[in-house]
Amino acid sequence: IVGWNGAAGIDLDGMPMGDARAKLLDHLEAEGLAERRVNYKLRDWLFSRQRYWGEPFPVIFVDGVPRCVPDAALPVELPEVESYQPSGTGDSPLATVPEWVNTVDPETGRPAVRETNTMPQWAGSCWYYLRFVDPQNDLAPIDPELEKYWLPVDLYVGGVEHAVLHLLYARFWHKVLYDCGVVTTKEPFQRLVNQGIILGEVEHTGFRLESEDGEWISAADVDVSSQTRKSDGASVVPVRVELTAVEKTKGDVNVLVENPAIAVSSRAHKMSKSRGNVVNPDSVIDEYGADALRLYLMFMGPLEQVKPWSTKAVSGMARLLSRTYRLAVDPASGELSSAVVDGEGSKEQLRALHVAIKKITEDTEGMRYNTAIAAMTEFVNAATKWETRPRAVLAEFVRMLSPYAPHLAEELWEVLGGEGVLAEGSWPQLDERFLVDDQKTIVIQVNGKVRHKVLVDAAAEKDVIMSMVMEEDVIRKFIDGKTIRKQIYVPDKLVNLVVS
Repeated sequence: IVGWNGAAGIDLDGMPMGDARAKLLDHLEAEGLAERRVNYKLRDWLFSRQRYWGEPFPVIFVDGVPRCVPDAALPVELPEVESYQPSGTGDSPLATVPEWVNTVDPETGRPAVRETNTMPQWAGSCWYYLRFVDPQNDLAPIDPELEKYWLPVDLYVGGVEHAVLHLLYARFWHKVLYDCGVVTTKEPFQRLVNQGIILGEVEHTGFRLESEDGEWISAADVDVSSQTRKSDGASVVPVRVELTAVEKTKGDVNVLVENPAIAVSSRAHKMSKSRGNVVNPDSVIDEYGADALRLYLMFMGPLEQVKPWSTKAVSGMARLLSRTYRLAVDPASGELSSAVVDGEGSKEQLRALHVAIKKITEDTEGMRYNTAIAAMTEFVNAATKWETRPRAVLAEFVRMLSPYAPHLAEELWEVLGGEGVLAEGSWPQLDERFLVDDQKTIVIQVNGKVRHKVLVDAAAEKDVIMSMVMEEDVIRKFIDGKTIRKQIYVPDKLVNLVVS
C-alpha cells in the first residue's frame, strides 16, 4: 500500500494488499464501524429472455407493480400460437398475444399484465432429476419418501460445458430446495464424470515453398506462425494433404507416401460446420450399422479423454461384430451354426468365458468401456478357434455384449434359443473356480533371445521345468555342442540359458 497516509486512524503504508485488507477489517470491527460479510454475485444476463420457448415467469403487473401469481393459479403455461417470430419491438414474442398478456389479478380482480419474458428452460432442467423420480405428482415437486429413497443422484455423466451452466445452477436450486425442506441432501450429485469431446478426423497439412517449383518442405523445418522456412526465412504455403497420401513411420511421424523424407503436420480439430469436419452419424449407421457405431464410440479410448474421430476405424468394429455373429450363425443359411452344441463346455472354454466375465464386468462398472471391448475381442478370438462351441457359453457372452451392441445381441440371443428380451435379463455370474489355470507358459531364452515357449503343469517345480527345456528339439539346436555357462530360472515365467 502506498499513499495511505494514516486514513481512518490506521497506518497501512508498505503493507501487502492482503495483509492490509485484513488489518483494516480488524480495525473497523474493533471500532464498531463495520462487520465482515461475504457477498455472492451471480452475473447472468441470460436468465430472462425475449423468446417464446421457455418457462413463463409466474409474475403479473398490477398498475405497474409486480406480484407473484398465487399458488392456485400455477402453473403458468405458454399459449398456443401460430408464430414464434420476434415482436419487432424488442419485446418477447409473447407480447404479441394480447389475450394471454392481458389478465386479471386473482386476488383483487383488478386488470393485470403478464410478464412476457421467459426463463431459458433452466428453471425446469435444474431440478428435472427430482421429477424423474416422481413425475406425476401434482401436489409437490417430489414425494418425501421417494426423495429419501432415491436421492442423491449416484452418478452424473455430462460434458465439461455443463459444469458452468447446468451443474452450477442445479446446485443452486438444490440448496434452495434443501433450505425449503423439499430435499434432505445438501448436494444433488455424488459423482461427476465428464466425457471427452470427439474431435473431427485428423487433418494433414504439408508445406511447399512459395516458388515456381513449389518444392515440398518438411513440417519440422517450418515456422508455422510466420509461414516461413526456419533456415532462410523463405515463404511457404500450407497445403491440405489427403489421408491416402500420408503414412505413419515407425517413429510415429506422419510423412508423405511419395516422399517419406517430408513430414506433414497432423492435427484434429473440434467438429464445426465452418471447418466442414462434422461427422453425420446417420451415414455411418447406413454403412456399418448402429451397433458398430456404438462399439467404436466406446472403443476409441478412455471415456474422459478427448479423441479424434476415424471413420476408417469403425470398420474394425464392424468386422468384430461379423466374427461374433459367425460364432453362432452360419452366414450362408442364416441358421444356427453346426459348430454350436449343447453342454456346459470344456475346462478351457469355461476358463475363457469366466476370464471374460471378470474383465468385462469390472471394466463396465468402472466405465472403462474400451478395455471391456478389448476383452470381448480376446474371447471372440479364442472361441473362433474352437471346433465346437457350447450354446451355454455363447449365451453368457451374448448377455455381456448386449449393452454394447444391443441389436446384434438380441438377434444372437434368439438364435441361441434364449427366452424373453435379453435387455431385461440378468448379468452373467462369475465363478472364480474357472479362473484357476492348471497350466502355465514358460518362455525359453537362449542368451537373452526368446527361442520357444512351453506349457507345463501349474505345480511343476524348477527341476522338472529345466529337464523339459533341455529335451525340446527347438532348443537343442541352439545348445548342442556348446557349453551352458548359466541357467537362469524366473519362477513361473521364463528360463534363460547362457551358452558359449
